Amino acid sequence: MAFTRVKGLTLHYAAEARSDPGTDPARGSGVVFVHGAGGTQEHWRFQVRHLAPRWNPLAVDLPGHGESQGDGYRTVAEYRDVVRDLLDALGVRRAVLVGHSMGGAIAQSLALTHPDRLAGLVLVGTGAKLRVHPDIFAAIQRDVGEAGRLISGWSYAPAAMLATVASAAEAFARNRASVLEGDFRACDAFDLMGEISKVRTPTLIICGQDDRLTPVTYARFLHEKIPGSELAVIPGAGHMVMMEKPAEFNRRLTAFLDAHLGPHP
Repeated sequence: MAFTRVKGLTLHYAAEARSDPGTDPARGSGVVFVHGAGGTQEHWRFQVRHLAPRWNPLAVDLPGHGESQGDGYRTVAEYRDVVRDLLDALGVRRAVLVGHSMGGAIAQSLALTHPDRLAGLVLVGTGAKLRVHPDIFAAIQRDVGEAGRLISGWSYAPAAMLATVASAAEAFARNRASVLEGDFRACDAFDLMGEISKVRTPTLIICGQDDRLTPVTYARFLHEKIPGSELAVIPGAGHMVMMEKPAEFNRRLTAFLDAHLGPHP
């Protein structure tokens, strides 16, 4: 476990050093993973482990999530500024930023406001606009456990094991209701449909074919609007594509990193 101070808060992040001795995984360039609404850095555990031998992977708990301090935020812009300041605090000059769902919104926003900080952009299960179903807000207001079950039920492909969905529901339910609602309010207000075509950062877009929260049509819109972007639709996966199909996800991600960060020893 590693911690750093950002905006007066102690934030937790997961990092694994490369195999070469003396390498600090939080220096220079690297791959930074940002989770979605109600998530934690645990959503990226398969990716951090996979990339550790060759890259500098970091996965952050956003404020109010996981082991990080804070009460969360209600706008994507506030989360974006935290991620920008996190890069500064960790000495990451240029990153490939990998964002899932709300994390993808944060990544898009950073690509538009601070493109010089990014060597690449990976948008996972996200869209240029993220309207939230009213049932999610109603469930959060009634009972966070009910909300966790609803969100997890919509987050996985139909073929997912019931135990996996149940475990995800428990994880979502560990959020404070105020933090969970704030995240989804941030998503609901997010709309870059008129600006996303201005992104010039090399971009990979990944979506599960069975994603019910951010359908493939969202990914195709991003692909059509972001010049030179790549699109990978992964069969048999839902919104949690990086956890449901980690081998295929990691293969696509590694190919993108090789192309845009250059191979590491």
